[in-house]
Amino acid sequence: MRVMFMGTPDFSVEVLRALTGSRHEVVAVVTQPDKPKGRGYQLAPPPVKVFALEKGLPVYQPATLRDEAFAELLRETAPDVIVVAAYAKILPKSVLDAPRYGCVNAHASLLPRHRGAAPIQRAIIEGDAETGVVAMQMAEGLDTGDMLVTGRVPILPEDNFETVHDKLAAIGGKVILDALDALESGTANPVKQDDSLATYAAKITKEDCVLDFTKPPREVLDRIRGLSPVPLAFCKTPDGKLFKIGAAHLVPGTTNAASGTVLSLSRGEITVAVGGGMIALTSVLPEGKRMMSAADCINGRRVAVGDILA
Repeated sequence: MRVMFMGTPDFSVEVLRALTGSRHEVVAVVTQPDKPKGRGYQLAPPPVKVFALEKGLPVYQPATLRDEAFAELLRETAPDVIVVAAYAKILPKSVLDAPRYGCVNAHASLLPRHRGAAPIQRAIIEGDAETGVVAMQMAEGLDTGDMLVTGRVPILPEDNFETVHDKLAAIGGKVILDALDALESGTANPVKQDDSLATYAAKITKEDCVLDFTKPPREVLDRIRGLSPVPLAFCKTPDGKLFKIGAAHLVPGTTNAASGTVLSLSRGEITVAVGGGMIALTSVLPEGKRMMSAADCINGRRVAVGDILA
């Protein structure tokens, strides 16, 4: 198959890596334009561009997919299929209909659950026991197309956004290759999504990162895990400074202390009252500091027993 690939972040790189190692021919790589990054706001290329150039693949960074220039690119490259992985732009119908086998998206959730921009984070935040990658035949709706192949991974208690992302990236390529093989051989068995089971995984906002210690301990912990290592869940110390949380775990037992109260600073952990229970913070980022262990935070006297985190 002649494949046009469309993607941008690290998850996309792993799918593209699988394609370049397969029998399929990647005729074009389409990614987002370079964007300013870091303190100096220097233009930085997307991860997919870096990988594609290393492999000698032709890279295109169109500002829009709706003009004649992109239509001409489709005619020139004549892909049999377009593979999409976290491209972050809606594909117009003219693009969806262009290739012989249409457009196949590697979506990082178990559709129809968690359609939308942040499926990995939302799966963890909402306490899902598993997630996966679905190779989906793209349609005009938001992640509504028929499902071709599904790969599943468990979400373990110690997982966070980074580790789940890496698990999904590791299987995403195989899921896509299996889908392409099925389409090419005529053995594909598309499964329609049950729209009544659909949920929407909205893009993560600053409001999503605010911790509410009155919530049940499991719910608070899942939010911390789902937002780590970026952008990080946070609360504020009594002096109003941001206090971001990198990692935590549940502590057995209950407490009558007010939610958010720092109960103890022992064993290198900061134990906090949460919704009648407790969690222990093990990695934190105080405002103006670097990420540090809770033990270093304790030694620096940045929190004290009795403080209220809110």
